[in-house]
Amino acid sequence: MAITDPREFEATILTRAAGQLQRIRDNWSNEKASTLRDALLYNRRIWTVFAASAAEAEHPLPREIKQNIANLAIFIFKRTSEIEASHEPAPQLLDTLIMINREIAAGLYSRA
Repeated sequence: MAITDPREFEATILTRAAGQLQRIRDNWSNEKASTLRDALLYNRRIWTVFAASAAEAEHPLPREIKQNIANLAIFIFKRTSEIEASHEPAPQLLDTLIMINREIAAGLYSRA
């Protein structure tokens, strides 16, 4: 099934990223570092696209929402760097990334 609504597509990829992170969180002791790295990279790419899109002057969203997207992206980039830099990252560090993705996805699904 093809997704035609851009909001639904964005919600789907956020949900997919949250699911990847949740599976790693749930199986922390069995996960390999490369799996975590790949999931964090996927999530960071999504948020890089969101931030770049929101930064475009012609983007139709109100300025306040675009600023909120930028702030969330900065937080996600910092948290991701924190996890990647840690020799022994705590699985709880993924909780906020998972929650943000799920909450934004829920909002996008309701707008789709």
